[in-house]
Amino acid sequence: MSAEQGQRQIRCLVAKVGLDGHDRGAHVIARALRDAGFEVIYSGLHRSPDEVVQAAVQEDVDVLGISILSGAHNTLVPKIMNGLEEYGAREDTLVLVGGIIPDDDKEFLYDEGVAEIFGPGASMDEMIDYIREHSPERR
Repeated sequence: MSAEQGQRQIRCLVAKVGLDGHDRGAHVIARALRDAGFEVIYSGLHRSPDEVVQAAVQEDVDVLGISILSGAHNTLVPKIMNGLEEYGAREDTLVLVGGIIPDDDKEFLYDEGVAEIFGPGASMDEMIDYIREHSPERR
């Protein structure tokens, strides 16, 4: 069913958290998601975990894509997950992480509630298909 047939577009927040100043990948992903028919909000650079949580809750997003290249993923992502929990949005939000995540850290992030991790070279089609298949149905 397309958006024209009454189904609400999947709302995605692409967030850059922490001191990471590299956002080319986040812009490419945001554009690909828009081109796939999703509604996309981009957080801008240098957002705190609390700012990301506030944006996700206020914008009522279905998907939160966290782009992080700084190496602080094991500190920042749990803060975001805890914030979503505090607002009762953790179960209703598909959380994805993109960036350079060492294999040794992936299991920790999955245990924290991250649904999937997309590293360098991940296919846009794979990510889009994953979102379509796993996005929470909220309305």
